[in-house]
Amino acid sequence: MSRGGSTRYFAYAFVVLCLLIPQALRPAGRGLQADSLAAKTSSPTPVLIELFTSEGCSSCPPVDVLLKNLDAAQPIPGAQLIVLSEHVTYWDQDGWKDPNSSAALTERQNSYEAALGQKELYTPQLIVDGSHEVKPGDPKQVEETLQKAAATPKVSVRIGEVTVDPGNPTVLHARVETDANFEKHNADVYLAVALDHVESQVLRGENGGRHLIHVAVVQELTKVGKLPKGKSFAQDVQLKLKPGTDPKNLRLVALVQESGPGKVLGAALRKPAI
Repeated sequence: MSRGGSTRYFAYAFVVLCLLIPQALRPAGRGLQADSLAAKTSSPTPVLIELFTSEGCSSCPPVDVLLKNLDAAQPIPGAQLIVLSEHVTYWDQDGWKDPNSSAALTERQNSYEAALGQKELYTPQLIVDGSHEVKPGDPKQVEETLQKAAATPKVSVRIGEVTVDPGNPTVLHARVETDANFEKHNADVYLAVALDHVESQVLRGENGGRHLIHVAVVQELTKVGKLPKGKSFAQDVQLKLKPGTDPKNLRLVALVQESGPGKVLGAALRKPAI
């Protein structure tokens, strides 16, 4: 088990710069009107980016920043980048227990290890659409992988209005629907509850003394059903929040993924209507 990488911060910053350059260099003649027309004629393709990370890992904060920038800037034309920050537990014994770490997320990363043919777990790790591992220090690979994922047809996934139970503020209600699955394999339907924004003052461990900021921090990832070949999916879902969770600081992500875990066939993001 490896617990970090040696990639320097400037490499991650360079990735962000390279991803943002195409927007900055958009031809002047295109203009906002053309962009608006393009948005109306085609919906962006969802691309799921999972970051396995830990507040106990000194190599992770630069990639946390990368994920935050990808989420905010949406730099890939034609793509809706849907990010999830998944905090693992195997750093928790090294001086700092990550308050957002989860054994279930460690197990999810472990499942990816077998599915992607990896030899060991490590952080930070970026996985795109459940089937492509990318190196944050390789900007060309990151951009090409995201562009390829954006060009791949997806199963349409929708999350209906997300509401807080009027009698119990720790319960959310939502409806998840998909179009028919015409892929070769059956799939599972998951719903992730994630904190929109998290700040943490790390007191000990490799990041001791640092103030860290995270986005889309997964609190729960629940399998809510199955999507067989040739079928669609529709289900009302009730979610129990952790005590003290502010519904205004939440985002829900629904994803359809081949078992394994395998390829992500579709995804959607929605925030509660508060």
